[in-house]
Amino acid sequence: MSKKRGLSLEEKREKMLQIFYESQDFFLLKELEKMGPKKGVISQSVKDVIQSLVDDDLVAKDKIGISIYFWSLPSCAGNQLRSVRQKLESDLQGSNKRLAELVDQCEALKKGREESEERTEALTQLKDIEKKHKDLKNEMVQFADNDPATLEAKRNAIEVAHQSANRWTDNIFTLRQWCSNNFPQAKEQLEHLYTELGNFQAGITEDFDYIELSSFPLSSSHEADTAKQLVQDEA
Repeated sequence: MSKKRGLSLEEKREKMLQIFYESQDFFLLKELEKMGPKKGVISQSVKDVIQSLVDDDLVAKDKIGISIYFWSLPSCAGNQLRSVRQKLESDLQGSNKRLAELVDQCEALKKGREESEERTEALTQLKDIEKKHKDLKNEMVQFADNDPATLEAKRNAIEVAHQSANRWTDNIFTLRQWCSNNFPQAKEQLEHLYTELGNFQAGITEDFDYIELSSFPLSSSHEADTAKQLVQDEA
């Protein structure tokens, strides 16, 4: 025995609209939920079906006192459907007009682009020029390190790294002086600590001092590595 097929949403909407059209009356939701099964619409789905009809302006609702009433008249539904039809027809006319414009533009663009030996030769030349342009750009990349703007940017990076490194050096000297002034009795222990740091890390050694920028050449082949090393030392 085959299982009976349930109603689709559109079928449920039609069934519920029949209730309104046949009675031309006003209903509470609970009344519609009782009447829905008589049309084949289960009561649990009546609320969602009614809401979909309200959203499409096929059913009106209004709050009177503490109750919400629903109603729909054939004339109202007819007016709504006519409005929808007019809008769809207007959209269709607009789409057809736009289609005609695009067809005209397409035909206009085809003019002068007909296949010919002259056009084929021009396209070949264009591809050759594009390839040459790409090759020249790749060649320019190889000389980027000697570009004045690139060199200036590297010099600025070295200067920033140099200032940062010396600022931290100054902070270390200041901290050492503060420790010496506040813990004079621990001077030897502190010096021993500084020595240990110098042995195990690139830290405080006997030659630890401010960095002289002049000691770093600014040639294009050395600038990038110098700046990178200074930044790493700062970190």
